[in-house]
Amino acid sequence: MPGRAAAVRGWRRLRRHRWYGEGPLHLVLMLGSFALTGYAGVRLLAGGRWPLVVVWFVGAALLHDLVLLPLYALADRGVVRCTAGAGRRRSWTAFVRVPAALSGLLLLVWFPLISYAAGGAPAAHYELATGLPAGVFLGRWLLISAVLFAVSALWLLCRTVQPRRAVGRLRHRRRATKRRAADGD
Repeated sequence: MPGRAAAVRGWRRLRRHRWYGEGPLHLVLMLGSFALTGYAGVRLLAGGRWPLVVVWFVGAALLHDLVLLPLYALADRGVVRCTAGAGRRRSWTAFVRVPAALSGLLLLVWFPLISYAAGGAPAAHYELATGLPAGVFLGRWLLISAVLFAVSALWLLCRTVQPRRAVGRLRHRRRATKRRAADGD
């Protein structure tokens, strides 16, 4: 009875989806990520530094919600106005958003290294930790940001040139078809 076996498998799958909602691979990956996060939390909070970690998390949440979110929302509105205005397509906005978001994320990650490029005691600490002089990080971040925006601009160029070529080919085919039809009459 192949129909009955399929119904039983379907019922089991439905029951599993009611219990968890996703497949078994997703469950295994989620459990692994929670285990890794728990291990990192235990290591981070060891040694009596937990008050500093709590202050850092609260400060990061407040900084993000009260300062950074309004700033990049305002910047995004400006980008939307510039790219969607004057008959341009709104889809062009993504070609500015993506490299800007990646560049901002890299700035957040490398900010201690970029900000201490001028020198000072913390710069020596980072030089020992990374094995690189403190002055290289600002230039590297700017270079990576420039490459991200250049790749995005090339991608936008390819996306806008390709449809024009297709429209040109389609018009050429239509004209050729009309000529053949006119010659055949």
